[in-house]
Amino acid sequence: AAAFGNVHGVYKPGNVKLQPELLDSFQKNLGPKVGYDKPFFFVFHGGSGSEKSDIHNAVDFGVVKMNVDTDTQWAYWEGLLKFYKAKSGYLQGQIGNPEGEDKPNKSYYDPRKWVRCSEETMRDRVIEGFKDLKAPVP
Repeated sequence: AAAFGNVHGVYKPGNVKLQPELLDSFQKNLGPKVGYDKPFFFVFHGGSGSEKSDIHNAVDFGVVKMNVDTDTQWAYWEGLLKFYKAKSGYLQGQIGNPEGEDKPNKSYYDPRKWVRCSEETMRDRVIEGFKDLKAPVP
């Protein structure tokens, strides 16, 4: 598959200018020569942080896969961050929290709790990617 996309990572909006209309011109140029409307299957490299309109246009013009590693990494981190902010008073030691200095905190620092929050925010970002790519959501 031919590659299309921005650089790896995520950048301030406007710093990377994608031109998905080029994909359409490639398809229209080669299509009549080979007898297919869309002979190219494009991979959207560096899709993290891209504008939704660019993603939708790219899909319309032949993108069949989009890489969003940076976005999924952030989503995982964001789940942990939100958990920490919400439970900060319970994560300062094994004993002692806003409910009392002798109260245990094991159920708060248990990795199964905060990893689950990270998994949920990553899941939500992956679902968003499925929708962006007009793919069935599992």
